Amino acid sequence: MSDVLIIGYGPAGISAALYALRSNLDVLLVGKDTGALSKAHMIENYYGLERPLSGAELAEVGKKQATALGAKFADDELTDLLFDGKEFVAMGLKGEYRGRACIMATGSARKKQPLPGMAEMEGHGVSYCAVCDAFFYRGKDVAVLGSGEYALHECSELLPVVGSVTLLTNGAELTANFPETVKVDKRPLKGLLGTDSLEGVSFADGSESKFDGMFVALGSANALDLARKAGAAFENGSIVFDKDYMTTVPGLYVAGDCTGGILQVAVAVGQGATAGMAAIKFLRK
Repeated sequence: MSDVLIIGYGPAGISAALYALRSNLDVLLVGKDTGALSKAHMIENYYGLERPLSGAELAEVGKKQATALGAKFADDELTDLLFDGKEFVAMGLKGEYRGRACIMATGSARKKQPLPGMAEMEGHGVSYCAVCDAFFYRGKDVAVLGSGEYALHECSELLPVVGSVTLLTNGAELTANFPETVKVDKRPLKGLLGTDSLEGVSFADGSESKFDGMFVALGSANALDLARKAGAAFENGSIVFDKDYMTTVPGLYVAGDCTGGILQVAVAVGQGATAGMAAIKFLRK
């Protein structure tokens, strides 16, 4: 188990790691890639650059800097983040990662395609965490909205508990191999059915299907998804955090583009530094 588990190794994650490492803490960074930074063609508006660098070059410099101080890296796509009151447990497609404190620096949340009624049904039949909520749907018929590895993970968590699982791809093609026990419906969706709680979904062709619950697993799990799974509070669809970027879960911090605001390298680095120093204080209490 590491002292500080950092999810994402873009500018915010690397910045947080540098402060934690210099305080002699064990740091593990887990992520798929360096996010939006690697796609930047040329960066000129960042302090200290003698010449413009591509985003990929700047990301590589940061990773080497953290590695030189002793950081460990794991390339993985995370599907869950749980907090048991003592430590954080992040579960990915390749393994499991633990930390006494956790900093989420996964970049901005991907744009999802909200369906009519989805926001109103959150907590009333719509869930974002199979590990957390499968128990409430024992023996019932549920749907999973998605088409990739993240959706496959949620289906795998649900199958031993619920009555049936139907994968709703909303017109998208499958990018993972789902077991035969999961019914796949690729038809485009129109919206959700129900008033006080979810009753099912309607399709663009005018037909309907009844479900007791729906688990949203679009694309890869982002900061918002992982924060929900860890139990962090939300307000108006955004993660709640204080001046030190700590969420309502003790020891869980956010930094970088996932906090909203100005999406710039300089801002991400500053927030990473603040979160990193706050995590140091938290661990030394």
